[in-house]
Amino acid sequence: MYLEPWKPRRKRSAWPWVLSVIIAFSTAWSLYSRQTAILEAVRGPLPTPTPTEIGPAEHVAVGDSLFWEGRYDEALAEYRRATEQDPTMADAYAKWARVLTVRRQSDEAVSLARRAVEIDAESAPNLAILGMALDWNGQALEAIDRLTKATSIDPDYAPAHAFLAEAYGDRGLVIQAREAVARAMELDPDDPFVRRNNGYILEISGRYTEAIAEYDAAVALNPNLAFLYHDLGRNYRALGDMEQAAYQFDRATQKDPADATGHSQLAMVYFGQGAYDLARSQLERAVEVDPQYASARSQLGLSLYVLKNYEEAIVQLNEAIALGARTEDNFYILGFCYAYLDQCTEARAAFEESLAINPLSDLARQGLNQCAE
Repeated sequence: MYLEPWKPRRKRSAWPWVLSVIIAFSTAWSLYSRQTAILEAVRGPLPTPTPTEIGPAEHVAVGDSLFWEGRYDEALAEYRRATEQDPTMADAYAKWARVLTVRRQSDEAVSLARRAVEIDAESAPNLAILGMALDWNGQALEAIDRLTKATSIDPDYAPAHAFLAEAYGDRGLVIQAREAVARAMELDPDDPFVRRNNGYILEISGRYTEAIAEYDAAVALNPNLAFLYHDLGRNYRALGDMEQAAYQFDRATQKDPADATGHSQLAMVYFGQGAYDLARSQLERAVEVDPQYASARSQLGLSLYVLKNYEEAIVQLNEAIALGARTEDNFYILGFCYAYLDQCTEARAAFEESLAINPLSDLARQGLNQCAE
């Protein structure tokens, strides 16, 4: 068989095909762009999608979760957003007040809780929070009135009975307090506020070891709530166990670094142990967190006085007095600060203020006599 000699076949160039595709794509894109321009001219540009905004009820629900997680600042932000979206949302104001109450910012808490009750006067939870805020603000008598109403509206709402027990206790009505907290425990022993207030009634009865057991039970139910560690620290201090007291107050500040009361309580333990620098550090943190915290400024002034930093002590004591802490102690400590700086005119004025509060103040009288020499 005759075979033709093999010759390599010339490859056909791919460029004509590629060029055809490019031309076709360019033509299609040109047509699409022209059609899009015509459509936009007719109907305008398409709107830019915006993130979905959650409603006020959802903000409250998120705030509740954050509160029970001990994330108070974030919870406050959620409750605030809910009231911005719906200024008539009563439970948002009430729960905002609850956060401020456990942070001992009771004046503002009472104001917010009153707003909640103005909007919805028949809500047992809102009345209960108002009662709690009033009691923690030293207004136990009105708290009892509000909490009694809450229990009449909803007899099965355990926190109302628990807060009522606390208010009774603060008025010295121990029998009524025990009855109220017993009812709360029957209704819901797994509520951290109920277990906490059961401990509180034991505490005011001087049964500190039993109170600690109840506070521990509350912590076991929810270890995220900083104020529970205040309660533990306070009871360990009452038992004279300063190491445990310091540990518990420190846990409070770890759980909530913006807890001015926790820093102040920890400072008091350090001061009692003679650790004045540590006390000063905690008190400086307390007044940084809450510049209106008069008692922390008083304690800071005392710590600075003991550390012989008289100039700074004068600043803090005057701030405390300006905030309303016009006490015998603040004035005579202020007087001694001025006296050690040889500012006897100011010292005499401070000692005289102390004597006006308590004419029998030996220290103020002693300081005044020293300045007269």
